[in-house]
Amino acid sequence: MKLHASFATLAHRLALGVLLLLSAHAEAQNDPLPSWNDGAAKQAILTLVKETTTPGSPRFVDPVARIATFDQDGTTWVEQPLYSQVVFAFHQLGVMAARDPKLKEVEPFKTVLSGDRKAIAKLTVPDLEKILAVTHTGMTVEVFQKSVQDWVTSAQHPRFHHLYTELVYQPMLEVMQYLRANGFKTYIVTGGGQDFVRVYSERVYGIPREQVVGSTAGTTFGYRDGKTELTKEPRDVRVDDKEGKPIGIHLMIGRRPLAAFGNSTGDQEMLEYTQDGGGMRLMMLVHHDDATREYAYGPESKIGTFSDALLAEAQKRGWVIISMKKDWKRIFAWEK
Repeated sequence: MKLHASFATLAHRLALGVLLLLSAHAEAQNDPLPSWNDGAAKQAILTLVKETTTPGSPRFVDPVARIATFDQDGTTWVEQPLYSQVVFAFHQLGVMAARDPKLKEVEPFKTVLSGDRKAIAKLTVPDLEKILAVTHTGMTVEVFQKSVQDWVTSAQHPRFHHLYTELVYQPMLEVMQYLRANGFKTYIVTGGGQDFVRVYSERVYGIPREQVVGSTAGTTFGYRDGKTELTKEPRDVRVDDKEGKPIGIHLMIGRRPLAAFGNSTGDQEMLEYTQDGGGMRLMMLVHHDDATREYAYGPESKIGTFSDALLAEAQKRGWVIISMKKDWKRIFAWEK
């Protein structure tokens, strides 16, 4: 009898273990944000979706108004040590100089082509504008898109040795997918070039080209060999940063976001504009505080500046700060 009882106890424990294992597996499968640690940030996302998409909820929002906007650099992919589009511009300058060696003798192109990092770091905003004008305009839209496509399929990050398009934050991809699965439209709203991001947005983020709002330059319509063409021109530049983001959202989307995600002072106005729409809204800022897995930077960084004033504004308004170190189980899809 004792032997029988022992077997019964063991069987009971094994059965309980199997049930717990199956329960944990089911819970993991049902978790729409598996790369997030449990905490206030993850819960804020889950709560927004539940409250705004459940029929009968006092906070229910019609699907047509379920808009979520995401900054790109530093919010959905790596922006250090240089914005990816700047790296692309420097690369294109080298391609152009190979065809026209005279560029090697003209500043600021000469400095970039020298490879002197200290000298490059001293380039001014007007210098960068000249570089962008040369590498991003004076060509048809198709020629520019081809140059971007060629670059993103081969260029690797100097630290991670992965393609730039593989340096997308897995937790943010999960948020985008979760929102779309619940009737939201997701948009990229970036200070980066609109035509630049549109080349890879659908493949990388699942966001169609028409749902990318970015900085733009002038475009001229014309004919060549009897066929129409659009040419990018260095004029009528609209910078989609700071106050430019709410303006871009109005022009391109026509609705205030229900949720907005950023990471720097350039995103403050977008989050303010989102919150001031009233009702239930979600405003989140990614804080880069993980030097081991990614980077740690903030008020002193020239790239992706997270100022003390922005932090104070976020705390005052009740925005959610996402800690890379604490809130994300993993940062990139390829992490083990």
